[in-house]
Amino acid sequence: MNSEEIYIKLEPIIKSYLPEDVASSKISRDSDLTRELNINSAHLVDIVLDIEDAFDVEFKNDDLEKLRNVNDAISLIKEKTSA
Repeated sequence: MNSEEIYIKLEPIIKSYLPEDVASSKISRDSDLTRELNINSAHLVDIVLDIEDAFDVEFKNDDLEKLRNVNDAISLIKEKTSA
């Protein structure tokens, strides 16, 4: 699975957790999940759980610390799916 395919599958997951005051058009590969998209820590955990289900991968606690922006998520998913 390439980065674009991952992004297409990942974007709706992230959109579903955006606060009402953040437009979904703000999502880009460089978007910081907590600062720019205002996703709180509880929703970040929900996003990770949804990613695990959607991509059939498992993140470890160390992986979560690396998850800052959309590109980080794509990289982690690529890493996990190719392992």
